[in-house]
Amino acid sequence: MTNDLADPFDRIVESPFDEALSQRYLVYALSTITARSLPDVRDGLKPVHRRLLWAMRLLKLDPASGYKKCARVVGDVIGKYHPHGDQSVYDAMVRLAQSFSLRYPLVDGQGNFGNIDGDNAAAMRYTEARLTAAAGALMDGLDEGTVPFRPTYNGEDEEPEVFPGLFPNLLANGASGIAVGMATSIPPHNVAELIDAAMILIGNPEATVEELMGPVQGPDFPTGGIIVESPRSIREAYTTGRGSMRVRARWHVEDQGRGTYVIVVTEIPYQVQKSKLVEQIAGLINDRKLPILADVRDESDAELRLVLEPRARTVEAEVLMESLFKLTELETRFGLNLNVLDKDRTPRVMSLADALNAYVAHQIEVLVRRSEHRLAKIEDRLELLAGYLIAYLNLDEVIRIIREEDEPKAVLIRAFELSDRQAEAILNMRLRSLRKLEEMEIRREEKELKAERKELKALIASPELQRARLRDDLTKMRALYGPETELGKRRTSFAEAGPAREIPLEAMIEKEPITVILSAKGWVRAMKGHIDLGSADAVKFKEGDGPAFAFHAQTTDKLLLATDSGRFHTLAADKLPGGRGFGEPVRLLADIETEAQIVSFAPWRAGEQFILAASDGRGFIAKSDDLLAETRKGRQVVTPRSGARLKVSRPLPADADYLAVAGDNRKLVIFPLSEIPVMSRGQGVMLQRYRDGGLSDAKGFRLADGLSWTMGGETGRTRTETDLLPWRAARGAAGRMPPNGFPRDNRFG
Repeated sequence: MTNDLADPFDRIVESPFDEALSQRYLVYALSTITARSLPDVRDGLKPVHRRLLWAMRLLKLDPASGYKKCARVVGDVIGKYHPHGDQSVYDAMVRLAQSFSLRYPLVDGQGNFGNIDGDNAAAMRYTEARLTAAAGALMDGLDEGTVPFRPTYNGEDEEPEVFPGLFPNLLANGASGIAVGMATSIPPHNVAELIDAAMILIGNPEATVEELMGPVQGPDFPTGGIIVESPRSIREAYTTGRGSMRVRARWHVEDQGRGTYVIVVTEIPYQVQKSKLVEQIAGLINDRKLPILADVRDESDAELRLVLEPRARTVEAEVLMESLFKLTELETRFGLNLNVLDKDRTPRVMSLADALNAYVAHQIEVLVRRSEHRLAKIEDRLELLAGYLIAYLNLDEVIRIIREEDEPKAVLIRAFELSDRQAEAILNMRLRSLRKLEEMEIRREEKELKAERKELKALIASPELQRARLRDDLTKMRALYGPETELGKRRTSFAEAGPAREIPLEAMIEKEPITVILSAKGWVRAMKGHIDLGSADAVKFKEGDGPAFAFHAQTTDKLLLATDSGRFHTLAADKLPGGRGFGEPVRLLADIETEAQIVSFAPWRAGEQFILAASDGRGFIAKSDDLLAETRKGRQVVTPRSGARLKVSRPLPADADYLAVAGDNRKLVIFPLSEIPVMSRGQGVMLQRYRDGGLSDAKGFRLADGLSWTMGGETGRTRTETDLLPWRAARGAAGRMPPNGFPRDNRFG
């Protein structure tokens, strides 16, 4: 007795692991790309969306009929056409019904289908749906032989491979999806503009993207908003099929009286959830990251309305919104990746012209197939009418044959030279129809059908007539979706963003007075408020440490720290450690060289000029803007010669016209500032010459006011010398001994 069950191990095929893995992964990848994630360029649908609409059509859920439960639709889809999870199919159906997701919804939903806040739809057993007019236009012609059908996954039913309708769904509603190794992201557009562009391509298939962008200005999002991108950038994206566009919320200012106002946001960027946006803005307020914003309120009902309240009436609305655009999703970037399946089911990235040309070619093909289908119907009808005419003209003989002959069909065929279909039609006629078989009526219908047949044959044979017919059809559709209609008017507008505005630090940091302390050993801290720097008990230091730099500032200030290596570092005042304790080493905040000594530490002020001088007597003037560093490593501004170090980094008074330089050899020289170059980096020029020692200090001053220096001691008195003629000389001179009373440390204080 033989065993009919074969050993399963006999069917094992040995193959290299990498080859087996790659083959299986390739099958999966192709399935994901062609049957799940990428839309078809002809109807803009993925299989799940196409099957949903097809199932709803078979359930006769047209716009004029009543609603049916979504659970019924989903059940038909997963049972007959799409063997996947019911929740994923329902989620796809929900999106087709959301007016904030689709520019032209394809499903008319009744019940809770979610909202722009990000709330989920109700369960499918609670919601109902039917098709919209746009979906009807997309499926128009399915019964007229316009597209091929294929068996469903189990072979029990049929489904269309693509929809034939005139509605330009791919670009009108857009699409997004992630496949294996590729993705697609297509924004929605305005149907009237797409039809106008298609008209251009019908007349000139070689039209450029630039010509098509006359009518097609850019995306038209269902949630409105403003696209702040240059026309050149948009044109480049549509030419290559890849790019991105910045979308901003639409807002306006509402006057509250007495100089106060609020900002009202009425439209937010596409695919941004309102609730998360409100949380994002509220987080900025709670974390004190945007002190110029006081409050955010969601006053939305049927219309979106977000109210932003500034901290004070002096806050500029434009500055506040620029800050929010940078920090929140009130501005987003929508990517364009026009990756679709072409008519051969091959994925490729298309330009705007390619996609519209594919749409036009598909509509021409649909028109021809519809004409051929109608022509075949006419031929069939004319054949039957010819048979009916023979029966009418020979009615008595036909009746006799039917009554008396055993095989009336064969006799009729022989007697009147009829075809099998004609004889069958005559035999199947009801008696009540005989009164209608009037010769005039038959000949009238025959004449009309022959005229229509002639037109259809001419249409099928003439590409020019096909294009003319398509223009007529598109013109009728444009009337339904024109800019004058509620659904067709453009929602998204365009505005080039102005030059990037410098957002003041006050917008990001709460402005508070602080006192900055840097000790001799490099410990830095920021104490709240402006404390009295002259009080000995105001600031404590570690044992063996003492004061080096102390000054009043604001938390919004930038602080300039210069080292004797000639490198400048920029510290943010709000990032300094607090005043409790002794602070932290300043080297934790900036990458200061180990051997470097700190020469100066002070708040940065825009428009200031600094005198920078090295120990060898060389120096130059630098603008404060050229001293700011963007990284922890700082900016090398002074490049001292070998053996020299940066000795002086001091801001020049706004009215200064002369510079005083003192050397370690106790020599003083004074000369005009005009003799010193303004540089952004370098060694500079010789300010004072030395035989022994080097430069000790330098100070800018106004000659008419005289030169002042600190006398020292507890009184803190200063002395001013007005007769400076003995020390005036050309730049680079050795100088002479200073006036009586000049400090012993040779510094101006």
